[in-house]
Parts: sequence; C-alpha cells; structure tokens
Amino acid sequence: MTTTPTEQTQDKQTPEHFRDSWPYFWINRANAYYTRALEKRLKPLGVDAPRWRVLMSLYQQNFMSVSEIAEFSTLKLNTTTKIVQRMIGDGLVETRVRPTDGRVTEVCLTAKGDALRARALVEVDRIRDESFYNTSPAELETLNEILAKISKDLARMI
Repeated sequence: MTTTPTEQTQDKQTPEHFRDSWPYFWINRANAYYTRALEKRLKPLGVDAPRWRVLMSLYQQNFMSVSEIAEFSTLKLNTTTKIVQRMIGDGLVETRVRPTDGRVTEVCLTAKGDALRARALVEVDRIRDESFYNTSPAELETLNEILAKISKDLARMI
C-alpha cells in the first residue's frame, strides 16, 4: 500500500496541531499582519515600513551610524544605506561625520523628519492599541520579555 504525502508527514511524528503549537508560525503571522497594518496606516503619510524603522531607530538617539540603524531595525546594511540616501533626498535626515571617529557617518532626523516621525507615531500607537486591546499590561510585559529572550538567542545563531 502506498502512503500519501500527508501520511508520510504524520509518520515523522508531527503533532496533529503542529501549526497551532509552533511559535514561529504565530510570530511570523503577527509580524505579517502588523506590517500590513503599518503600510496601510502610514502610506497616506508617505512612509513605508522600512522608512518607519529608520525613523524609529533615531527616536531615542539623536545620532546613529547607518550600521547601528541597520542593526537596531533588523534591516540589511545595504538596504538601510539606500533608505537613508532616499530620506536625505527627501529632507528627512541629514548626516555628519562622527566627532569621535572620522570613519563613521552618523544620521539624524531633521525637523521635517522628526515631524513626520511624530505623525507616524500617532498611527502606530493606534495599531498598538487596537492589536493589544485584549491583552493586559502584565501579559504585554511578559510577551516583550519572552520576545526579547528569543531575539537574543536567535541573534547568537547568525
């Protein structure tokens, strides 16, 4: 008797509800929906998800190198460089040589970039509020702690 692909998968002792218990399924799904909501809400402002990542990277620090932005925002360095160059052209960021290391170029928001970040943050706050309305503050804190641990462990693998 020949087995079907489904039966072969089950023969490998895959749990019946594997997807429901696979955390990366849920992490990926949440990220995909978040990114879609982000694009929908920020598009009218002229901001896409990668630009949002750069804007938010510069939120708590006035100056960051392009490589620091790439690391913080989990974007590839060449992608980050292209985004920053476009944002320079749009007057959203400017660059300078790092005072302590002339080999490093730092990026900072212009007044126009900071104003755009503030408008975008209003929309992103709405996404957060709507997506976590069924989540208690304690659950959200626990979620952040768990995701931070997972991120740290995964980062060690690359």
